[in-house]
Amino acid sequence: MAGEFELIARHFSTPTHHTDLGVGDDAALMRVAPGMQLVVSSDMLVEGTHFLPDANPYLLGWKTAAVNISDLAAMAATPRWITLALALPAADEAWVGTLARGFHACCMEYGVDWVGGDTTRGPRNLCATIFGEVPQGEAVRRDGAQVGDDIWVSGEPGMAALGLAALLEGVGLGAFRDPCLLHLHKPIPRVELGLALRGVAHAMLDVSDGILGDLGHILERSGVGAELDEAALPLAPLLQACGDAARAQRALLAGGDDYELLFTAAPGRAAYIRSEAARLELPIHRLGRITAEHGVRLHQVDGAFRELKPASYDHFAT
Repeated sequence: MAGEFELIARHFSTPTHHTDLGVGDDAALMRVAPGMQLVVSSDMLVEGTHFLPDANPYLLGWKTAAVNISDLAAMAATPRWITLALALPAADEAWVGTLARGFHACCMEYGVDWVGGDTTRGPRNLCATIFGEVPQGEAVRRDGAQVGDDIWVSGEPGMAALGLAALLEGVGLGAFRDPCLLHLHKPIPRVELGLALRGVAHAMLDVSDGILGDLGHILERSGVGAELDEAALPLAPLLQACGDAARAQRALLAGGDDYELLFTAAPGRAAYIRSEAARLELPIHRLGRITAEHGVRLHQVDGAFRELKPASYDHFAT
């Protein structure tokens, strides 16, 4: 059975492209380009909370890298370097090797150097830290939403939530089961869209806890409210998948695990946003607008308004 250092040497030492010193010493050495700010984010995935015990290790490796890279996309930053710390109940080399291949594949896809990490014995969890660059003062934050802004989201939010419902609740999705599971297990960080929105989006984040919950973070930090248009909600693919309007709307607004970009921008930038989405061959949806009145209201198709609660998943809620 391989030991800690054998696992690192065999599976975690990968070629780097913009790193002075990678895996093999006490720390990595990197240089940030002049005029750039360093952007740093960490995410932990814990067995039983974020993934099931029988999760495919390749896809788990991909997702561990992807959710971290997505955080930098949400700041309109370029991802550059990543570390991975693992706790494992045993040194299962086949499992670790497959996980490492998935993690490295995602890093290679987005030009990220894997520069270090750690391994230890314990309940299985994975903690990655991502580092990137953004021109000084140009990061898109959560606190910049302005009254009158349009609210946008990329991709097909809600599909991952239906995939999880299929696994945990046995919800039948027919031919949509595999696409929904792919959304859940192999999220796509929207790095190119994030870079295209630098200087355009006023506020932005990636959707990990559901549109309503994550929109609530923008509203709280920006001191504003929101009005969503029911007719504009991208429910069609979700309705095709599950055939249940109420479940489709819950998956869209509260499902999470999408890692799509949710952002606000001035109405005058709508043509540019749509053109960039078309260039990237990425669906884009205008959901509503930012308001001066706090809270979130849904403008229903019958003309009435309904208050919505922008609650997020809380790991410590009772």
